[in-house]
Amino acid sequence: MATAGQLIVDTLAAHRIDRVFCVPGESYLGLLDPLFGRADVDTVVCRHEAGAGFMALADARMTGRPGVAMVSRGPGASNASIAVHTAQQDGVPFILFIGQVAARDVRRDSFQEIDYGHMFGKIAKWTVEVTDPNRMPETMLRAIQVATTGVPGPVVIAIPEDVLTAECDGATVMPQARPTAVPDASSIVLLRELLTSAKRPLVLAGSGIDSAEARAMLLTFLEAWNVPSVVSFRRQDLLPNKHPLYAGDLGLSNPATQMDVLRDCDLLLNIGARFSDITTQGYTYPQLVRPEMKLAHIHADPAAIGTHSDIAIACHPTLAIAAVGKPDRSLPDRSDWIGRLSKERTKISSVRTFDVSDGVPFEDVVDVVGQHLPGDAIVTVDAGTFGAPIYRVIPFKPPQRLLAPISGAMGFGVPAAVAAGLRQPDRTVVCFVGDGGFLMTGSELAVALERKLPLKVIVSENNIYGSIRIHQERGYPGRIVGTSFVNPDLELIGKAYGCAVTRISTRAEVNRIPDLLRAPGPQFIVVDTSIQAIISRPGNVREAIE
Repeated sequence: MATAGQLIVDTLAAHRIDRVFCVPGESYLGLLDPLFGRADVDTVVCRHEAGAGFMALADARMTGRPGVAMVSRGPGASNASIAVHTAQQDGVPFILFIGQVAARDVRRDSFQEIDYGHMFGKIAKWTVEVTDPNRMPETMLRAIQVATTGVPGPVVIAIPEDVLTAECDGATVMPQARPTAVPDASSIVLLRELLTSAKRPLVLAGSGIDSAEARAMLLTFLEAWNVPSVVSFRRQDLLPNKHPLYAGDLGLSNPATQMDVLRDCDLLLNIGARFSDITTQGYTYPQLVRPEMKLAHIHADPAAIGTHSDIAIACHPTLAIAAVGKPDRSLPDRSDWIGRLSKERTKISSVRTFDVSDGVPFEDVVDVVGQHLPGDAIVTVDAGTFGAPIYRVIPFKPPQRLLAPISGAMGFGVPAAVAAGLRQPDRTVVCFVGDGGFLMTGSELAVALERKLPLKVIVSENNIYGSIRIHQERGYPGRIVGTSFVNPDLELIGKAYGCAVTRISTRAEVNRIPDLLRAPGPQFIVVDTSIQAIISRPGNVREAIE
């Protein structure tokens, strides 16, 4: 008879979850032991629970399967909570296993004990504490279903250490049928009619476009119906950014001139996006409660269809796209509409010139990387002002991937790059990270050193928390406190992790970057980034990405 820990590992393997990320703890040795000697589940030992959680989220983004992290009780779970929040904000399937105190000590305020139902109740899709080993099969079944259906998200499972080692009834939980819903025929007929008659239609594409197949279907749909598209916050990898029908993203405070054009659309078709505060520009686009245009919303989770829609279709976006098919009669001339959107997109994506004397404008670095990025590259981005030009300037094109935290969590970039390198070792992985974010989770490069991953890490060094400095300068001009810091020698740190290290201190040296991207082995590039370029322009509040 298997132990509860053995059943968990066997169930993960049965669901093709072939990698787990952990920081070991004595409270879940009964879950670690079943991983011994397994060829079908790779155990990645991380240096901090936040890093383990971020790696699991990036891996889930790459595979479409739940990312799994395993941590100890109390401090371990607290450190991992940032990943739970990020999974909830980003809509990523994630399962966090926590080794709990022994069953006899639960709710006695024992050493390192936490009531995880209270701790995670508002940010996890489901939180459970398993005190009966015979309930482990049903727990695993529900956990995987909850994490992956509707809007994907985090599940937290706390298991007392003695329950993990107890024998349990029941066999390995095998994959279950996924719930499916087909689009309503009458809604498809109406949507086809609106798409055919609209003079200024616009698609908003979001995270529901969750696979290579879905991205290809989306592009085919846009081309067939001659409809331009914007993407939701930090989803630039859904469409080729140089395509005539790509109209940009809805991010942090889009320019007023662009929003004026977007508001002029007569049909907004939301395919797989949630109407979050950033994507809706502070819940103003479309306006509540009655949108200013015809609105159709397609989403796998009916709970995500929240504003007043003329058409509401609760199914996976690919099923609706397939049902809509191609137009059967001529469409209105939309060239002027597409041109207006393209003009605004060009304004935003143009590389700017900065007259600065304190280092390299990081936009110059981003521009060069974008011009020389391999066609199958994976780009991971930490949170911070340095990342703003990445979303504007780099012309992403599938199968390139962009892995960035929708939640704006600092510390995501390096762990995500490590996870991407593990999952796709033959693809170039480029990590953009600020010095603040790097010092939070940069130690996860130890995993890259262990696994010999040829990551290309680009660190923007300016010794400030740039996003916060921008707001501070605007709200409290001249009163700088708490937004500056001193760094250790980042070049020595890069060398310690086995990387070839390069420092970029002048604009002329930026031209070295293409060769560094092509160089074998791990590369660690430190850029002396200009502060003047960040805070000198009046429009830069849009770039305060937190």
